[in-house]
Amino acid sequence: MHNRRDFLKTSALAGLGMSFSASSYGRIIGSNERVRVGVIGFSDRFRQSLSPAFSDHAKELNFSFVGVSDLWNRRRDEAKAYLTGKGWADANNFAMCRNNDELLDRKDIDAVIISTADFQHAIHCADAVESGRDVYVEKPFAESMEDARKALKAVEKSKKIVQVGSQRRSAPNYHAANDFIKSGKFGDVSMVEMTWNVNQPGRWRRPKLVSEIRQEDTDWKRFLLNRPAEAWDPRKYLEYRLFYPYSSGIPGQWMSHQIDTVHWFSGLDHPRSVVANGGVYVWKDGRVNADTFTAVFDYGPDNDKNKGFQVMYSSRMHNEAGGTKEYYYSNGGMINLDTNKISSEGGLQANFAREMGMQPNLLAAQTLSSGPKIETSANTGGDPMTSFHMRNWMECVRSRKEPNAPARVGFNHSVANIMATKALHTGKRVTWDATKGDIVVA
Repeated sequence: MHNRRDFLKTSALAGLGMSFSASSYGRIIGSNERVRVGVIGFSDRFRQSLSPAFSDHAKELNFSFVGVSDLWNRRRDEAKAYLTGKGWADANNFAMCRNNDELLDRKDIDAVIISTADFQHAIHCADAVESGRDVYVEKPFAESMEDARKALKAVEKSKKIVQVGSQRRSAPNYHAANDFIKSGKFGDVSMVEMTWNVNQPGRWRRPKLVSEIRQEDTDWKRFLLNRPAEAWDPRKYLEYRLFYPYSSGIPGQWMSHQIDTVHWFSGLDHPRSVVANGGVYVWKDGRVNADTFTAVFDYGPDNDKNKGFQVMYSSRMHNEAGGTKEYYYSNGGMINLDTNKISSEGGLQANFAREMGMQPNLLAAQTLSSGPKIETSANTGGDPMTSFHMRNWMECVRSRKEPNAPARVGFNHSVANIMATKALHTGKRVTWDATKGDIVVA
């Protein structure tokens, strides 16, 4: 009988390489030395998913938590109690830092895991790599082009190991789908349909915490970073996913995962154009970000407008019928990443092919390598996909190999997210200018 750690160990996609030459802030990490990790942002995501994923492999790979940075004193106390209570950190040697400057000034931090507010990820990542630390950073990588460029430049200059939290890139079934498409057996992708629907009124809401937090217990000015100065607002501090420009909401939180697979499978870095629509149709609770969102993307080579495909993405935070779906279509059939099945469904039938002087090209039915089902519920502990992804990062910190989701792929999903958000906010078609390397609003 294999336990969960044995399963995750044997299922992880990359082997552990032990030869490397890079340093962490000038300190070479030996193959037998402990890698000391700081936590930047003690969030629900960290507590419920990232830290259990880390703990799955920490003993084997010799990693440990040694400190936390959080602007809210309550979160610092909770982090220490939680991590030491689980036995994942030493209570006598756990740093409680009021901000990232304090944490990154320490000499006992080799790497960090970042799970702060959406708009902070890129800036915190840039600061961490510039201080000499390897980074695991949650998605979305960035919520503005300025921040995306800054972070990517800092990462590439530093040559640090950065894994973006696009965990599909470490899942066996997604690797199998990518291999099948890249082999040419699927044919050209002609259409992609994606949905992510939940019916959870409390999703991204924290009413109890909003009533309890006090401005004097945190650092509101530091929280805002490069966003416009404004008066203290506990909802924007704790429910930031509902409020632009602190988050794009649905695009940054959910679409960033799914649109990343389009880039991965197709080899294209960004859409050529996006149109979008949506609004707050159901949850009239003061939020700014849409509870219903639909975007249509055009993808293809920038130099050939006759080749390409369309991606239709939709998400609603009410009536969860349809759940999470990812369907890839070619003229020969489809890949259903909900069931992990390849089928001839919708493919070119023989009689129609003969009428057009063509050959039928129906795909043979087959099953992809098994993978965990995507859950729409919030931050469920024991998520194998996140565990695979965390292990890949930990292995790469030691081997110095590029991880499955490096900063460049985070930059690319951010381009798609920002284009879709601009299309939603302006009601206009948004394009990518490949010459300028920038977004253009028509």
